This record gives sequence, structure tokens and C-alpha cells, in this order.
Amino acid sequence: MAIRKIKEFAIEKLILICGLASIFFVVLIFLFLTKEGLSVFKTVTPFSFLFGKSWYPISEPAQLGILPLICGSLLVTLGAAIISIPIGVACAVYIAEIAPGKIKEILKAGIELLAAIPSVVLGFIGMVTLVPWVKTTFNLPTGLTALSGSIILAFMAMPTIVSIAEDALYSVPKSYKEGAFALGATHWQTIYRVLLPAASSGIVAAVMLGIGRVIGETMAVMMITGNAAVIPQSILVPVRTLTATIAAEMGEAVVGSEHYFALFAVGIVLFIISFIINVTADLFLHKRKF
Repeated sequence: MAIRKIKEFAIEKLILICGLASIFFVVLIFLFLTKEGLSVFKTVTPFSFLFGKSWYPISEPAQLGILPLICGSLLVTLGAAIISIPIGVACAVYIAEIAPGKIKEILKAGIELLAAIPSVVLGFIGMVTLVPWVKTTFNLPTGLTALSGSIILAFMAMPTIVSIAEDALYSVPKSYKEGAFALGATHWQTIYRVLLPAASSGIVAAVMLGIGRVIGETMAVMMITGNAAVIPQSILVPVRTLTATIAAEMGEAVVGSEHYFALFAVGIVLFIISFIINVTADLFLHKRKF
């Protein structure tokens, strides 16, 4: 019995150490970004940095406005959300409530496999297939547009949305479903009026986590969105995102230069956005409506 208690105590402390280490590493990352990124505000004001309309970091003088990058990221993310949320939730409902047992297992395994595909592979597939299709369909000079990025990112977000939303639907107590049937509700009425509201917190968390992955994606958007640092007027024009800017320019920026510090400041903005999305998802995940 004493040995068992010692093992349990050791495992508990190990789990505690792992949890504290995760928090510690996140804090260290934020402090490192802050240390490097805040140096850019010696030469440019935070307002000009966040709301400036020109991103020309190597011009004389440098123009360090990231509003086009923020707009590009938000446009691509919004497009991906519009595509992925209804399809992802519908797939989760089908897997959880409609699909037969064998098909359900196959679909769940397929969803997990989709989540494992590297983003650079999806970006390459998008360049070869999706970009020419967008160019031809909409009669555009180039298919490297925000729409192309939104479609690819929606494809990347759907496994997360489907998996977590399906778990949320499955965790709804069976008594809710049985009670609805006992009151004369049809299967679809039960899904729409009982199961979806009961699992709404988990579904919202799934959506937020899917969006969190989208806004933090780098390679796919860098390959197929055109990388034009201009404020987009529609979803059919090239855009540049925050992540693509860091990935494309960090290797060329001179260490200690204004451009170098500006890219770290872009990282701070991206970190804060991702942090807010994940905290919001966590709050919804732990919200109890029943």
C-alpha cells in the first residue's frame, strides 16, 4: 500500500511539473517576443504600426504599417470559417447521430488522418489544382488569392472542428435524447432542438480551436495567397498574412535592424490574437448550460 501511495504521489507531482513547465515556456516565449518586438516602437508609434497602410520595411525611411497584414489574415480566416464551420458541424452530426457503426469508425479514422497531413503538402496541392481552378472560374489574372487560401485553410480546420464537435455531441447524456423521443420528437427534431443546444459549448470550442489553427497557419497561405501587402478590396485579390510575412522575411532581415524588430512585433500581435482565441475556446469548453 505504501509503495502504491508513493507511485501515485510521484505521478501527481510529475503531472504538476509538466503543467507548470508548459505555462513557464509560454511565458518565456511571450517575454522573448516582447523583449525583441518592443524595440521597434523607438522609431514608430504603436498606432502607426497597427494602423499604418504601407508595409515597406526596407525602404528609406521604412514604412511599418501592418494593417494590410491584419486585414489579409482576418479575411482569409473569415473565409475559411464560413466554409468550414457549417460543413464541419454537419459532418460531426452525421458521424455522431446518423452514420452506422462501421461507417462511423471509418469516418473518424479518416478525419484523424486528414489532421495529420502537413500544411506544406496541402499548399502544394492547392498550387497545382485549386489555384488554376480559381483563376479559370472567376476569370482572374492570377489564382493566388484570398479565396484560394480560405478554401485550403477550411480544409485544414475541418478535422479539428469535426473531431471536437463529435465528441461534444457524443458526451450529451442519453437521457436527453430518450426524453425527446418519449415526448414524440422526430430524430431530426431531437438533433436540432436538443442535442445541438446541449453540446453548444463544445461545438463553439471546436470552432474556436479550428479558427485558432487557421490564423496561425504559415506555409499553405504563403504558397497560395499571392503575398501582396495591400489592403484587400475583395476575396478575389492577393493578400499577405501575418504568419506569411514572418516566414518570408525573417531569413532576410538583418539581426538588430528595424525590420528585424518589426517582425518580432508582428509575432507579438499574432501571439495575442491566438491566445485570445484559445482562451475563448477554453471558456466555452468549460461552460455548463445544463
